[in-house]
Amino acid sequence: MLLTLQNFAWSKKPDMSTSSKNLMDCLRQIRPIEADVYKEVENESEQSHVPIEDLLIKQGIISDTDMALATAKYLDLHPMSLANFTPDPSLIELMAKEKWKEFKALPIYKLGSRLTLAMADPFDIVARDAITSSTDMEIVPVIALEKEIGDIIEALSSDSAQALEDILKDMAEEGEVEVGQDTIGDASLDEMVENAGEAPVIRIVNSILIEALRKHASDIHIEPMEKTLRLRNRIDGVLYEIPSPPKNLQNAIISRLKIMSDLDIAERRIPQDGRFKIKALGKEVDIRMSMLPTVHGEKVVMRILDKTALAPNLGALGLDQLSLDNFSYALAQPYGMVLVTGPTGSGKTTTLYSCLQEMNEVSTNIITTENPVEYQLDGINQVQINPVVGLTFAAALRSILRQDPDVVMVGEIRDGETATIAVEAALTGHMVLSTLHTNDAAGAIARLIDMGIEPFMLASSLLLTQAQRLFRKLCPVCKKEIDIPVEILKKNRIDPDQLADTQFYQTAGCPKCNNLGYKGRGGIMEILLVDEVLRKTILNTQEADAISKIAIQNGMRTLREAGLDRVRNGLTTIEEIMRVTSEH
Repeated sequence: MLLTLQNFAWSKKPDMSTSSKNLMDCLRQIRPIEADVYKEVENESEQSHVPIEDLLIKQGIISDTDMALATAKYLDLHPMSLANFTPDPSLIELMAKEKWKEFKALPIYKLGSRLTLAMADPFDIVARDAITSSTDMEIVPVIALEKEIGDIIEALSSDSAQALEDILKDMAEEGEVEVGQDTIGDASLDEMVENAGEAPVIRIVNSILIEALRKHASDIHIEPMEKTLRLRNRIDGVLYEIPSPPKNLQNAIISRLKIMSDLDIAERRIPQDGRFKIKALGKEVDIRMSMLPTVHGEKVVMRILDKTALAPNLGALGLDQLSLDNFSYALAQPYGMVLVTGPTGSGKTTTLYSCLQEMNEVSTNIITTENPVEYQLDGINQVQINPVVGLTFAAALRSILRQDPDVVMVGEIRDGETATIAVEAALTGHMVLSTLHTNDAAGAIARLIDMGIEPFMLASSLLLTQAQRLFRKLCPVCKKEIDIPVEILKKNRIDPDQLADTQFYQTAGCPKCNNLGYKGRGGIMEILLVDEVLRKTILNTQEADAISKIAIQNGMRTLREAGLDRVRNGLTTIEEIMRVTSEH
């Protein structure tokens, strides 16, 4: 009886003393082999300890196609021809191309958490386990020819954008670039436009953008120095320097980016902001660009806005159950104010967008006022702040309240006027979401009172305040177990007994995480739900420490405690949590 995919034992390679005979039976059904020829090859296999199927292919008795069909029949798997197959770039990016080549495998199709995988050797359990671990998906194998898999991977490698260092090397060899010093300020406008349109510059800019997408960078920094042009990518919140173009291409590269963003090429004295879209690696992303004049030229920062990275709802943010329950309860209220706090780059906007998407229904009128609008969301009215023409947060908020809103999001409360209007909106039947720059959840209350909000108004309108940080997640493929770091814990005033049963990990580095040891980021949150006890506390005292103590007594978990939970779960290192949180 043929094995099926469900009952095939992947945990170990079949015993070839028995399974080879069954496999050969399947093979001879597909390609009949004369008995004496088969016997001769079988004897040779026993003497040389080379699998009989390898000898049959090597001697030209059967083809690799025959063997693939026989293996598919034996394992009850589907055979697949890749002759006219075009792979999905987003699936190829699940692992380094070198790994697909090493494992003789190619991703075909993704459905939910299942990945259909073409394999040349479906008996290779090590390859299958490694792919499962790297992609975190259930593998559904089909059988394909090794040569066809290899040819496709080679074609992908040659067709994909060259790494920046390869492009610069090729250009230097071809004489297209003279690596040396150049006068930055003397180029005419005509020369700048002409140079920006040259193929080498276009290739360099495209390579910079594609490499940043491939490495999941959030920002690209192009920084003019006195004698060099520095290029850095921010990956998981940390800047990493990468090979940079020569200084004498600085004007051409910046002009090319200005053309893409529809900015004024001739203007180099004042800051400029723009944006553009690119399609690469199977997806479309927005690039928000900022130009800043410096003494050595214009510094460029490009923020990569990938809408597919947004969490579709609160549940996808990875909160603990208590925090999720409290947040969901606050958002379910008909009116009131929810404040998200944290430093720049801590994911406040992403959290607010997740809240908006959870409330985004046909029956709900949602209007936002942002500076800038980072992600454009379907079904939500988004207003771009423009202080130059008088459209400030306060002015926009006044107009929004005349638009019959149910939910209002204020990008940031920066002054007393905006704070007052937001609180009054929450008191008059609207759900108001906004952000503040404070260190912890209780600090948001003290900050609003400092802005001039009366304590009784705040106690009546505030539903929840939240503080958050982003931590880097350990790469699940290469993280290494270590003993409990007692000295680090004591240095940070953490009782080692609290983490006595915790398995600690440290970074290692592998191709999956670009040898950084970390892959992706997660959020930790400190959520203060305003109940009757806290309302009375707000009326009696405006000290953040006093409010925080009451909240902790009511069950609030601090940022440090939420971070240590991630360490207990093996998601990150103790050093990373110490980096992003402080002692409460």
